[in-house]
Amino acid sequence: MSRVPRLRLALVALALPLLAATACAGPDPDQAAAPATPGATVNTSPEQNRVRAEKVDAIAAQVPQAIRDRGTLVVGTTGSGSPPLSFRADDDRTVIGIEPDLAQLVADKLGLKLDLQPTSWENLFLSVESGQYDTGFSNITVTEERKDKYDFATYRVDTVAFEASTTGKVAKIAQPADISGLVIGVGAGTNQEQILLDWNRQVEAAGKAPATVQYYQNTGDYYLALDSGRLDLYLGPNPNAAYHVATGGKTKIVGSVNGGGTVQADIAAMTKKGNGLVGPVQEALNSLIADGRYGQVLGRWNLNNEALTTSAINPPGLPRKAAS
Repeated sequence: MSRVPRLRLALVALALPLLAATACAGPDPDQAAAPATPGATVNTSPEQNRVRAEKVDAIAAQVPQAIRDRGTLVVGTTGSGSPPLSFRADDDRTVIGIEPDLAQLVADKLGLKLDLQPTSWENLFLSVESGQYDTGFSNITVTEERKDKYDFATYRVDTVAFEASTTGKVAKIAQPADISGLVIGVGAGTNQEQILLDWNRQVEAAGKAPATVQYYQNTGDYYLALDSGRLDLYLGPNPNAAYHVATGGKTKIVGSVNGGGTVQADIAAMTKKGNGLVGPVQEALNSLIADGRYGQVLGRWNLNNEALTTSAINPPGLPRKAAS
């Protein structure tokens, strides 16, 4: 998958009003994320000047003794995903993004040095389960199946967004009827594909023309399709869309929906089940929410509309897949 072009310019804070979403309700489609300034620049250099926090002794004391003795919080992340989640800086080595930023803040609150370990998606889960990594920060959605092996402390609403060209005909998507007759791109085998197909079924049941669904695997391809007018919309992960909107200046977000569709979905830090770490991680996240640093990091990456007001431990996750 091709990468969004990186802009080697100084950091400009992507300041947006904090659109707080509760742990039991997804983002309001009327409050879709939008860039503060089209074509804004983002710091993609190795020198990130991250927001930092101070140790909270009462929370740090709850960290398992073995981790305290080691003095590091070993955090797994993919490091190769699309901006702004967890990706490589301009030196093609340093891992940056909202996931490393939040991991750093949690490590600070726990009084530990961050040991960030980029890895593959598959190895991330295996390494947390084996105890090689203490936790995973990598846009991980809570699911009931994953809760069999892992504990979770939530920190963002899982959100997918409808992205449109700034010169296109679509101004707002708030309900299934709004996609009638449009040409919409989506990735095959994704949660957003299931949402789009479900919306199409509702549109057809109401006697309206369904949307035409086109499938894309390459990021650059659907950006070109939006720009040329071959697509009216692309439905994909909100973080990627928000980054593209903020840095590209040619598209806009016209609607958003929870990534679980009709089921609430949240993004969370993942720890090995029952190892005693999820509690202090959750308390660290709630301390960061309370002191405003959490909001600063989300604002930096244009993801205020994915904010939670409270981190929760092991909330209801996406349901188990039915046996075929």
